Amino acid sequence: MRRRDTLPQIKLSDTQKEKLAAQIKAFYLDTRGEEIGMIEQMQLTELFEQKLAPIIYNKALDDAKRWFAQMMDNIDSDYYALYKNED
Repeated sequence: MRRRDTLPQIKLSDTQKEKLAAQIKAFYLDTRGEEIGMIEQMQLTELFEQKLAPIIYNKALDDAKRWFAQMMDNIDSDYYALYKNED
């Protein structure tokens, strides 16, 4: 059996990182009334990218597998619905 290669680390684009950093800054300002600096924004962005992205990615894979299994069940039942009575 062939061994699968491990997936590379999930990486956000520079645009995605900038958008996330801006959202983090706005979150802190709106919810805590605090302004955080660029370094803190980037540190939190990197933390989310390293720790949270794989969790979300795996959840998406699980959801896709569950959806695919449901579609395959539907195909199976649709197939047998096409059978004709042999009387």
